[in-house]
Amino acid sequence: MAEIIHARKSLATNPLKSSTPLGAALAYLGIAGCVPLLHGSQGCTSFALVLTVRHTKEAIPMQTTAIDEVATVMGGAEHLEEALLNLTKRMKPRFIGVATTALMETRGEDTAGDLKLIVARRPELQNVRIVLAKTPDFAGALEDGWSKAVTAIVDEIVEPHGPSVPLYQQVNILPGVHQTPGDIEWIVDTVESFGLVPVVLPDVSGSLDGTVPDHYIPTTFGGTSVDAISRMGRARHTIAIGEHMREPAEHLAARTGVPSTVLPTLTGLGPSDDFVALLSEISDRTAPARLRRQRSQLLDAMLDGHFHFGSKRIAIGADPDLLTGLASFFTSMGADVVTAVSTTANSPLLANVPTGRVVVGDLLDFEDSASAAGADLLVTHSHGRQASERLGIPLLRAGFPVFDRLGPMHRCTVGYRGTRNLIFEVANIMLSGLHSHAPEDFVHAKPIIEEIRHAGATSAAH
Repeated sequence: MAEIIHARKSLATNPLKSSTPLGAALAYLGIAGCVPLLHGSQGCTSFALVLTVRHTKEAIPMQTTAIDEVATVMGGAEHLEEALLNLTKRMKPRFIGVATTALMETRGEDTAGDLKLIVARRPELQNVRIVLAKTPDFAGALEDGWSKAVTAIVDEIVEPHGPSVPLYQQVNILPGVHQTPGDIEWIVDTVESFGLVPVVLPDVSGSLDGTVPDHYIPTTFGGTSVDAISRMGRARHTIAIGEHMREPAEHLAARTGVPSTVLPTLTGLGPSDDFVALLSEISDRTAPARLRRQRSQLLDAMLDGHFHFGSKRIAIGADPDLLTGLASFFTSMGADVVTAVSTTANSPLLANVPTGRVVVGDLLDFEDSASAAGADLLVTHSHGRQASERLGIPLLRAGFPVFDRLGPMHRCTVGYRGTRNLIFEVANIMLSGLHSHAPEDFVHAKPIIEEIRHAGATSAAH
């Protein structure tokens, strides 16, 4: 069992974590026709917007209530009301996801009560579904914001279980914030291969997958519709991915009676087998031939790649669920996790990370620990590139944000196919770091080489 250590510092140097309201905004972006609205100052939203745009390379419809000095003292209800009316009039969203920031939560405003009063007295808002998630920056990190937003959506939109006929072939999928559109596409394809109909909440594979619409759309383009979310109570089963999705899965089960299963990760042979076995049990079907072939390809990739993983020393800095999944993957391939730095201690899975200790800290803690442990590979997001340059250790980019490489949204690291891709990616990084020896590198051979060169030059002169 890993020891959890909290870094005791007055500040964060090169922070590892992203904010909780940003996690909520990312979850809202997986809903069709949505506009995420951060209830706070312009600076809070600007920072989150810049990071999201750089990571996704897409237009992001993130908005703010623009709380100023006066509203900070007197209250922000008027700003919230004005923002909702302006968004409804100009952008015509079908869904508005509100996420509070530290500014409003520190002041102690009753945002939920204010929102109810605003919707009750404003007929313009009657045709718009509005969901509020309380996500102060000072509590938690990206995973927590995503989880709170999905929980709020379930509580507000999903219809309680009633006398309607269940859709027995429907399966609810609750992906974690660390799942990319590429990951979700594999998950959806796999669920459909068992004859099941997946409803994904939230589905960023439909809204952040890089498609270009024929005309300008001010809201999210794609994602799960509000109608589909409302019918999640008629599903046969709910599959949540990541410990931070346990709360929304439990809320959905309590509200609708739909049984749920939480899978810690989908990266690796064992986790992929667990996912396929669960789908086989739900559908009462055997795994299709193409999945069996993908599994065989993964086994071959593990055989080919394990030479480049054995005894390698890995340093990982990430949110808890991503950290746990990656650490388990590297350990299963024969590597040693010598540094594990988490953004928050909110996950009970941190104690199960296969390493001696897990530090809750920043990228300075990550860099110092990786250097002291003699790491062979750094695994974190793009803000770890400076540490990689200073230490001379290669970097595998993972998590949020990844802004100095193209295609992070289409990268797949889950299931048989995604795990195979990850093995090849890591092995190629290791291979690229190998030194190509020339004859000059062998000290004892230098006199012989000089003699051969001299003989060659003399022969050429004659």
